[in-house]
Amino acid sequence: MNTATFYMPSVNLIGTGALAQAVVELSQLGFKHALIVTDQPLVELGYAGDLQQALAKQDIQASIFDQVQANPTTGNVEAGLALLRQKECDFVISLGGGSPHDCAKGIALVASNGGDIRDYEGVDRSAKPQLPLVAINTTAGTASEVTRFCIITDEQTHIKMAIVDKNVTPIMSVNDAELMKNMPKSLTAATGMDALTHAVEAYVSTAANPITDACAIKAISLISQYLTRAVNDGHDMQAREQMAYAQLLAGMAFNNASLGYVHAMAHQLGGFYDLPHGVCNAILLPHVQRFNSQVASDRQTDIAAAMGLDVRGLSAEQGAKLCIDAIVSLAEQVGIPAGLSGLGVQESDFATLATNAMKDACGVTNPIQPSHEQVVAMFKAAM
Repeated sequence: MNTATFYMPSVNLIGTGALAQAVVELSQLGFKHALIVTDQPLVELGYAGDLQQALAKQDIQASIFDQVQANPTTGNVEAGLALLRQKECDFVISLGGGSPHDCAKGIALVASNGGDIRDYEGVDRSAKPQLPLVAINTTAGTASEVTRFCIITDEQTHIKMAIVDKNVTPIMSVNDAELMKNMPKSLTAATGMDALTHAVEAYVSTAANPITDACAIKAISLISQYLTRAVNDGHDMQAREQMAYAQLLAGMAFNNASLGYVHAMAHQLGGFYDLPHGVCNAILLPHVQRFNSQVASDRQTDIAAAMGLDVRGLSAEQGAKLCIDAIVSLAEQVGIPAGLSGLGVQESDFATLATNAMKDACGVTNPIQPSHEQVVAMFKAAM
């Protein structure tokens, strides 16, 4: 058996009131000036200002960088890094979902290692730990607050770079459901399906192990029970808290078992068309799993059972079909678009998208390696 390594932040705070506790703990670590990396909607909601004031009460200064795009870019990283250096910040706080977290990771990594964020595309390309990063989550989906994954779009090539590096793991993650209750339905749905994709891909990954399996299966179970409730009533705090646990568990799973071709393909759609990552994952997930069922039907049957379905007496093939049908049904329930065609995706781009997907680090652990023609076929099926 190969040696398995399990990465996650050393401190993880979760539950109502976690943010207040995190600020107190930060005051004990000796930090002087934070760069808060966030986006404009969270500034408009007052979240960034509230955090800045809470830090000030603990004698920690904070400067706000709020120019993060939905798909963070190399330019975002460069601009944030410039502000960090100008203000002489000694640590970074990301506030938001996957976009601010990933941008903050890029900023913190280059701050300590030098060079350009493009230098770190691939696996473990950095020499030194990034500047300390605290990741405060406001969505229940990406789990970027606990992972060593950083996805940055190269503005020149329009390719999403997958940076998988142990040195971008935050030192602390914070999941406070109070910060999630104002998420709109569409974002709740997209991020929730993103979390489901993480868990499913980790469970069928060639790098899965008993720890990641346990995290993935529990995440799938919780998402199946609580995602629809969270979408329908954002102030259902039980559903919000359980989705926060679910996405964190899914993050723990894929952070260590990695992912597969759903993400390898979704990254290309996001980089090429600037589409929302969670929606792309949700649309692609059943089609990639249908392809994976050639070798992963036993594991997909386990997923069907975790989603609350009765798989007793079914063959592996029947269980896999039940799993895929359940994924499609859940996506429909929460309002995910049925296909890519409505998002402006063009079949004429599939050859290029497939070529780039086959270079994505996330595809390495897919349970079966597709040909270029098969990747194109999966894109077509998802239209």
